[in-house]
Amino acid sequence: MNAELPPVAPEVVAAAVEQLTSRLRKKLDATIETYATLPVTVDGTVRRVRCGEDAEVTLTPGPSGAVTDAGQAECSCLLAPRCLHRTAVLGAAPVADADSAVETPEPSPRNAPGDAPEPAASGQDVDAGQPSAGPTPAQVTAAAGLWAAAAALLAAGVPGAGAVPQAELLRAAHTARLAGLHRPEAAALRVVRAVRAARARHDGHRLADLVAALRELLLTSGLLATADPDPALVGTARRAYRPGGGLRVHGVCREPVISATGYGGVVTHVLSDDGRWFSVADVKPGGPARARGAATATVALGSGSVDHAQLSRGGLLISGATLSPDGRLGAGKGVRATPVPGLSWTSGPLTGLFSRSLAEAAAARLAVGATSAPERSGQGAEELIGCDVIVVGANEDHLFVRELAPDGADGEGLLFRLVPANGHPGLAHVANFRRLATRPGLQLRLVGRLDPDRAATLRPLAVGPLPDGAATLRLPAEWAGHADLGYDRLEGAHFPPAEELPAVTAVSALPPDPVAEAPLWRLRRLVEVAVSGGRRAAAEPARDGDRVAGAAALRRRGFRTAADLAEALAAEADRRSRDVFGRTQQSDPDGYARAWLAAAVCLSGTERALVEATWRPQPVLA
Repeated sequence: MNAELPPVAPEVVAAAVEQLTSRLRKKLDATIETYATLPVTVDGTVRRVRCGEDAEVTLTPGPSGAVTDAGQAECSCLLAPRCLHRTAVLGAAPVADADSAVETPEPSPRNAPGDAPEPAASGQDVDAGQPSAGPTPAQVTAAAGLWAAAAALLAAGVPGAGAVPQAELLRAAHTARLAGLHRPEAAALRVVRAVRAARARHDGHRLADLVAALRELLLTSGLLATADPDPALVGTARRAYRPGGGLRVHGVCREPVISATGYGGVVTHVLSDDGRWFSVADVKPGGPARARGAATATVALGSGSVDHAQLSRGGLLISGATLSPDGRLGAGKGVRATPVPGLSWTSGPLTGLFSRSLAEAAAARLAVGATSAPERSGQGAEELIGCDVIVVGANEDHLFVRELAPDGADGEGLLFRLVPANGHPGLAHVANFRRLATRPGLQLRLVGRLDPDRAATLRPLAVGPLPDGAATLRLPAEWAGHADLGYDRLEGAHFPPAEELPAVTAVSALPPDPVAEAPLWRLRRLVEVAVSGGRRAAAEPARDGDRVAGAAALRRRGFRTAADLAEALAAEADRRSRDVFGRTQQSDPDGYARAWLAAAVCLSGTERALVEATWRPQPVLA
């Protein structure tokens, strides 16, 4: 992928691949790899790539910053538009999000200024028109197409998932979007991006992310293909704004966003008077540089007189507000926003962030995450977690802290890990962690996001001083009581002298990590190998006898279902059929996809249960 190129809509890439002859398709993967390294000439919004002496590809993105129409991609060669140059450049560009390809207009406000917005009923799809009886025939057909494309890609594995299988999945994703299948479509786009990152060996690629995206895609499309009536499987359009009436919000913190698709920007998290979470996002193509620059970008709401730095420490009184299903505040023509003084973390509705115990807050977040679609990192109105802690020690990139027990409570609070929300060197997260690690005994109030994949781990977004505390941060008055860890850099003057910090008992042993200690790594390795290497790689345990040993180890530790599913996956991967001439051939990919999905869902659910257990307070022994 060439991050200098504008994002391209899935259907544009799919159509370009379909137009190629079979001879040119065989050359496509190698050509994309070559073109991804070619220099890009920038002329305003236009991007040009010289592909040879007689060929230059020109991309002219639309208002959204993405190439959403075939006519916006041109080549100067004689074979255009059915040429290898144009298709390879499109294949080397990032994949555009669905809401970049189709901008959903925000509605005109129907509520009078000052009226309270009407929240959607629990479990109700606020995106228009999903019938309660279940998916429509068109949606069932679209889901079946997604399943078939995803199953074929799974069987091929990363080495075989070149531009042509990706185009088939992108075409199926476009059909799903037209049918209103928002959640599986988003999963399909994540799969394509992760496959591209894996094939290009990008530094930021994580095989676990590809596995999670493929599991989500197969699970949702498979259930919808059987006409499952659960509306959560359909999901909601990210830009389907609805009227929200009058709203008063208070800034909590801001978070830099750097995506693997070349987008960058900032998201400011705000809280309403009635305790609902919302976000104001400014994320566009630009990558890390834009994420840093957007720290003080103007908020596109109302008069535009407030920037994100001011909003994170201030507030807005909004009339005619528009809200998306994931909690974003829209900037429609009828929206009016007036700046109001901000609240500290110790006053108003913000105090509710720290009223619950960490165990209670974590249990609530994990319960929501287990039943909802995966959240788009940093770009939704996710409910953050607040707590008061004392720094205990550090180990590598981890910072160990202990929850401060309320006054009068018996016993010590929960010991857990803090890790940086983003490790990019251009942001302040890692530098701030290094500062905090040098101050054991420091007491903090923090707001962050729970990591659902790691044992008792929180990713803090902002920190502030503990109320009425001496051994705590001493922040400048203009920071209004908290530091955004991605932007504000903590310095020595912001800390109390070391002699004023209370003595803390060093961590003699790391907190238990049941996910790492359990033999589930055997099932995880099989599930991941099936994705990274394809069906042939997943069949190896069935051929070399390792399947029996791995299953026995799982059963000894009580993971009997995981053992059965691991054996079933290896056996299905090795299953062969014969054609009419007696030649061996691989069986239909559907059975293999079902076996892999069962194992992947079992693995995910078991690991989540183990993570939940690490957030429970340990019983006090008499």
